[in-house]
Amino acid sequence: MVAHRSHNTSLPRFFSAFLVLMPFLSACGYNTIPTQEEQAKAAWSEVLNQYQRRADLIPNLVETVKGYASHEREVLESVVEARAKATQVTVSPETLSDPEAFKAFQDSQAGLTSALSRLLAVVENYPDLKANQNFLALQAQLEGTENRIAVARRDYIEAVRVYNTSLRTFPSMLWNTLWFGNKPFQNFTVSDDAMAPPKVDFGTQQGG
Repeated sequence: MVAHRSHNTSLPRFFSAFLVLMPFLSACGYNTIPTQEEQAKAAWSEVLNQYQRRADLIPNLVETVKGYASHEREVLESVVEARAKATQVTVSPETLSDPEAFKAFQDSQAGLTSALSRLLAVVENYPDLKANQNFLALQAQLEGTENRIAVARRDYIEAVRVYNTSLRTFPSMLWNTLWFGNKPFQNFTVSDDAMAPPKVDFGTQQGG
């Protein structure tokens, strides 16, 4: 009976001690890694959302261009193929530490950006296409999406920088070694000029 009473009193003592220790755990960096990990994952989800937004615009863009420049077959097909590849390669927030998966994603999106740039260059040869209202609407949507992609990438790069730094610095690195075992997240490695969105300018600003 005494042993039973002792067991019952040990639980409140344990929880009381835990509650007392919680502020110290937080102050010494225990919560740093989980918090920054979730922030980096959230930033990555936004990157994926914006790239998907761009991919959703491309079929309508290709069809509109095809209506005015159907003989630009090679350029149009390259965009379609690049989009297909880009939508097939993805990295979930749970696999952001996989360098091969991240590189494949980065390369596929860079390929789509390059294909889009070639398509937009071809459009300059078709004044009627540049004046088409549907095309002008796509212009605005694509330009806005490319800007959002750039912002989302910058936010992700910064979130990963902060998270990866916490894995290497005291005291959070101590918690990672003893408790979490997290690995650094991958980050974009392309040059700044390669990260720049394709120029979305169809000559509609002339004379302005």
